[in-house]
Amino acid sequence: MGMNETPLADRVHIGFFGRRNAGKSSVVNAVTGQELAVVSDTKGTTTDPVYKSMELLPIGQELAVVSDVKGTTTDPVSKAMELLPMGPVVIIDTPGIDDEGHLGELRVRKARQVLNRVDVAVLVVDATVGKTSVDEELIHIFKEKEIPYLVVYNKADLLKTKDGNRLSSDNNLNRNTHAGAVKERSVSQKQDHENQNTEQSIYASAATGQNIYELKEKIASLAVTDELKLRLVGDLLEPSDFAILVVPIDKAAPKGRLILPQQQTIRDVLEAGAAAIVIKEDELSNTLETLGKKPKLVITDSQVFARVSEETPEDIWLTSFSILFARFKGNLKTAAAGAAALDRLKDGDKILISEGCTHHRQCDDIGTVKLPRWIRNYTGKELEFEYSSGRDFPEDVTKYSLIVHCGGCMLNEREMRYRQKCALDQEIPITNYGIAIAYMQGILKRCVEMFPDVRKELEQ
Repeated sequence: MGMNETPLADRVHIGFFGRRNAGKSSVVNAVTGQELAVVSDTKGTTTDPVYKSMELLPIGQELAVVSDVKGTTTDPVSKAMELLPMGPVVIIDTPGIDDEGHLGELRVRKARQVLNRVDVAVLVVDATVGKTSVDEELIHIFKEKEIPYLVVYNKADLLKTKDGNRLSSDNNLNRNTHAGAVKERSVSQKQDHENQNTEQSIYASAATGQNIYELKEKIASLAVTDELKLRLVGDLLEPSDFAILVVPIDKAAPKGRLILPQQQTIRDVLEAGAAAIVIKEDELSNTLETLGKKPKLVITDSQVFARVSEETPEDIWLTSFSILFARFKGNLKTAAAGAAALDRLKDGDKILISEGCTHHRQCDDIGTVKLPRWIRNYTGKELEFEYSSGRDFPEDVTKYSLIVHCGGCMLNEREMRYRQKCALDQEIPITNYGIAIAYMQGILKRCVEMFPDVRKELEQ
């Protein structure tokens, strides 16, 4: 990702769901104005290339559905794009939610996983059939997960009026559907029309383009595209303030670039009208001595917390990129409280270390090498560690005594909240890399000093 591109995690995620052959892929293509997905009359043919930007690593993940059956790359198809009037979005076309058999179950599981990260759900219903129990179940899940949703009655051009004529005009399409298409309707279909007054819905036709513009407008009305409620760090700074960013450059660092949290933090500092001074860890003392003005805060990579804390005067705020991201994703309080579980670990306990990205691991990798070593040294216990990366996050986490998650820069807020909820619902403490490291260094309270509510929580 270039610095001029909106990060995937900050884009509105729009998922298209529904039964097989309801026309999901056709609607996606019509909404985006491009052939994003393969379209076929055959059920279960969301069979497009599945793309994922990543760096290969030894820890695997279930990127694609795997089967012995030929031609079964039938996973959710995602595309990052600009879509007016919403702006930067991620469009996700999912397999049919009513798929059958072993392979069908795998496809459905993948489709349901998408629900953990979508900001807006679009349910595509075949207008000539109406909603089924499968569609109603999806709506129930949307409501349960508090996902804004829209029901699209596709293939509305095939509906007929009482006199037997097709609803062929845009004007007639929405006005006359309530007056009654006379294809033989089930009770469920009649209820569909009654429900129009209580849910966001629209009749449209991907085949003819009818009401596609109106559909996009409705989706946009549900999408949260306003300014972010929280800033990474900009709300802590005043114009002309200095912020020092400590960025170690070692063998494991990505070649020729800064990692995403660093890029985003720099941007947010600049948007606040402040100045970002980016240095390596061995340059901090000299920078503080020669700067001529006290910085408002120091933000460091968590791996060098100990050294940076020692060299940063107590009257200067100190925190880390991962702590800022925990607040940004809405889980700082929970993650800060979860760190205390480090003191309750026993021999034989299992710990899950989870990363939202997939990067090339080498040398002294923080997730798979450094953190396990530091935790073992801190607790003095014989512990077992398991790992997950990318979209792989276990639904059942009851076997773990603690989850240590990365900052989540590659995951949107909804997915991070889902993972946090999984842990809390199963009464498993969850924290993140930077918070765990700060806790083991005995400096966590100092590192959340700028967040009084979190500091107060830790003092109770």
